[in-house]
Amino acid sequence: MRVRKSIKRYFITGLLIVVPLYLSVYVFILLVGFMDSLLDFLPPFLRPETYLPFYVPGTGIIITIIGIFVVGLLAANLLGRKLVDIGEKILARIPFLWTVYKGTKQFMETFFARQREGFRRVVLIEYPRKGLYSIGFVTGKTMGEIQTRTEQRMINLFIPTTPNPTSGYYIVIPEKDIIPLTMTVEDAFKVIMTAGMVIPQEGSPPSEELK
Repeated sequence: MRVRKSIKRYFITGLLIVVPLYLSVYVFILLVGFMDSLLDFLPPFLRPETYLPFYVPGTGIIITIIGIFVVGLLAANLLGRKLVDIGEKILARIPFLWTVYKGTKQFMETFFARQREGFRRVVLIEYPRKGLYSIGFVTGKTMGEIQTRTEQRMINLFIPTTPNPTSGYYIVIPEKDIIPLTMTVEDAFKVIMTAGMVIPQEGSPPSEELK
């Protein structure tokens, strides 16, 4: 019986290592292939194989990273900002594209901008009903009409799903009803993706005040 339990434990431990590693490598290979396929849209004089006697896999990723950096560099100056404004005004005249662009931009700004809270705070709330608890990420203070229509100070939360934390629900909850956690965003994602099989050690007591 003890040998059987040991074998089972070792097998599960191996699965927890091999499966995430396999999926990571598989997704990386798909990403490399997708980025490389984008090179077909470039004119011949911009393709690396025009100047190199051999094919270099992953060139698409390098070019994409360089391209994103150049776009960011151009958008950081006055002329670049004006071009971005003109482009956004054009997109605003196309309802569907503008909705997708605006929503995606706001999500990226919330996630990456340091001046905003983004997904940098993990909390616990009673959801989907009283007595059941879910992990949530604070995305900011509730503002505008949503806040003025309520009598309490509200907080915006993103509740991810298991095992895919990229999907989930947006909810507005009174600030007094959230329980701050000390775990990092990375640790919270581990808990969600493993359905609670990976739990980080408890840290210092969290601050009850949300700045």
